[in-house]
Amino acid sequence: MTAATHSTLFPQVPDSADAVLEGLDPEQREVATALRGPVCVLAGAGTGKTRAITHRIAYGVRAGILQPSSVLAVTFTNRAAGEMRGRLRQLGASGVQARTFHSAALRQLQYFWPKAIGGSLPRLVDRKIQLVADAAAACRIRLDRGELRDVTAEIEWSKVTQTVPADYAPAAAKAGREAPRDPAEIAQLYAAYEDLKRARSVIDFEDVLLLTVAVLQDRHDVAEQVRAQYQHFVVDEYQDVSPLQQRLLELWLGDRDDLCVVGDASQTIYSFTGATPDHLLDFRGRHPGATVVKLVRDYRSTPQVVHLANGLLAQARGRAADHRLELVSQRPAGPEPGYAEYSDEPAEAEGAARRIRELIDSGVPAAEIAVLFRTNSQSETYEQALADAGVPYQLRGAERFFDRPEVRKAGSALRAAARFGGNDSLLDDAVDLPSQVRAVLSGEGWTTQPPAGSGAVRERWESLAALVGLAQDFAAARAGATLSDLVVELDERAGAQHAPTVQGVTLASLHSAKGLEWDVVFLVGVAEGMMPITYAKTDEQIEEERRLLYVGVTRARERLHLSWALARSPGGRPNRRPSRFLKGLRPGSGTAGGQAAAAGAGGVERGIRGGGGGGAAAAPRRTQRTPARCRVCGRTLTDAGEMKLMRCEGCPSDMDEGVYERLREWRAVQAGRSGQPAFCVFTDKTLMAIAESVPEDERELARIPGVGMRKLNRYGTDVLAICAGQEGVGLDEDD
Repeated sequence: MTAATHSTLFPQVPDSADAVLEGLDPEQREVATALRGPVCVLAGAGTGKTRAITHRIAYGVRAGILQPSSVLAVTFTNRAAGEMRGRLRQLGASGVQARTFHSAALRQLQYFWPKAIGGSLPRLVDRKIQLVADAAAACRIRLDRGELRDVTAEIEWSKVTQTVPADYAPAAAKAGREAPRDPAEIAQLYAAYEDLKRARSVIDFEDVLLLTVAVLQDRHDVAEQVRAQYQHFVVDEYQDVSPLQQRLLELWLGDRDDLCVVGDASQTIYSFTGATPDHLLDFRGRHPGATVVKLVRDYRSTPQVVHLANGLLAQARGRAADHRLELVSQRPAGPEPGYAEYSDEPAEAEGAARRIRELIDSGVPAAEIAVLFRTNSQSETYEQALADAGVPYQLRGAERFFDRPEVRKAGSALRAAARFGGNDSLLDDAVDLPSQVRAVLSGEGWTTQPPAGSGAVRERWESLAALVGLAQDFAAARAGATLSDLVVELDERAGAQHAPTVQGVTLASLHSAKGLEWDVVFLVGVAEGMMPITYAKTDEQIEEERRLLYVGVTRARERLHLSWALARSPGGRPNRRPSRFLKGLRPGSGTAGGQAAAAGAGGVERGIRGGGGGGAAAAPRRTQRTPARCRVCGRTLTDAGEMKLMRCEGCPSDMDEGVYERLREWRAVQAGRSGQPAFCVFTDKTLMAIAESVPEDERELARIPGVGMRKLNRYGTDVLAICAGQEGVGLDEDD
């Protein structure tokens, strides 16, 4: 589930540009208001990056700084692009183009092809695997199903890295790729595949980008027309761009620099497709004047989950690890991650299913639980175990919600009822929108109670039940909403692929889970040979496996369970061991080896503008920081909350309770006036630090962590007055 689909609310459109900024934390607000020049947002998992960039676009549009039609926001999946469009619509910024790289390129290619090339654009093939099979037959090379899939992946990698058939062998060797066949054979198959496409007048997915790049490079008039249309670019998941996508982005930009990129090198998990974090990590070098904002406040996961995630990356190596972000949880404490060892894989699956059954029986919604595994081949064992336990489930990566036959049919029925409902006896007793929807969908198979068991019948019921729930939420948020209003909402959601919640445990691979989140996550098969996977040999491949596990851990909001099996099947040799990535992190596993990489803190770095752009000026100057130490016992402090208090949590506090309570009352009033969460005024830890030190002037107040210049200017007078004992400061509603 995405954060958007997790919400059952339909927020009202903000009434002004300033209202768009309400509720953003200081770093998110920096992103939202940095509307000119190059901007790089380094955003850790769960830190609200989509919120930050959509509010940035919406603020620019609502303030009249950006024209909606001049903005192009690109990301990597249709789901992510759809979510972005939905959020922009809710913020009052309709008309902004939010697309995948391929969708944006295809749209431009279709428009300019007749002018630049002539005739109509060749047909786009959805799946290239049959073409690869035909190429193999033409070359008299026999490929089994697995080899066919692997060769197809090699062709895709070659194209996104702009490698031609003749250069495949040396390029693959340089990249450290393990070719599924002799590299010369793959080069031969690649060349035959390209010949076959030309003979059949078809293009594939990668050709869309290659051809768009070619047109923009060769036809300056076309390039200028595109640049006149789009003047402001936002790129999400920038750590996943391929060299080909980066080249397309450069051609879109021309010599301009109105670009905002967002990413996290620690979530680079698609290098096998040609993705590289180098473009993200080199951004400051290419754009010395860039503003860099680091988002590290984790709003998704509990401190216990975040601690494990930080621990995983603390052992990482390589360039991405050198730029890791240390997350700081903003949520209340939760349970410690659980670890379980089983004799074999079926026992592991049964153990997970049994625990999931207990969670559902205790009130945890099935849709808030996920089972994540390394390879899709692990899915079947868990499907069987969940079915045996009577637990409904859904496979991530299966048919999209709005493409399901029962959903399409239900949509048609609701559309007909909205148009001709006055003549439908089913609606005679329906007094409001939810009851009307229930009445219509009862004719499609929905019942008040779910059918017994699992399978296709249960899945159809779950789809219809999701529509019923959506109608209830819609009616609660919009008084007087009609069936016609709901149909419009469904159409917009279908276009954005913004599906409602389906009540079933999610089964998904770690790769397909990226960008999603659940209350409870079961990470299964966390054993050597599976995590890291057996064929991960090089240091770079091992580190990508570590990042993949990190992505899995950071999908959990509250509860996290990790497990592994000692043998594959019952009676097998118990020769497996837990993943090396858990060493020093799980109880009883010793200490982690090696030196931890330095972590990046949150904040903003301003770029250097002007001055000729010399290389030496591009890097920000680093300042030496002395370690923060407890002012009571002298111990070095590493926890963010303790650093704000300048003492250990366990050391005695000399806080003035009266000052603290008055500060809390004042903060509640300030938060209510601005319509933002209380922590955006000051966090509890900052208030405690103020109440412990009781500053007498602005200089003393400014020394307290969490009191920056902006807050000092805005709240300093009130805070110092409260510390001085003045009554009623800032509490008068009429001032």
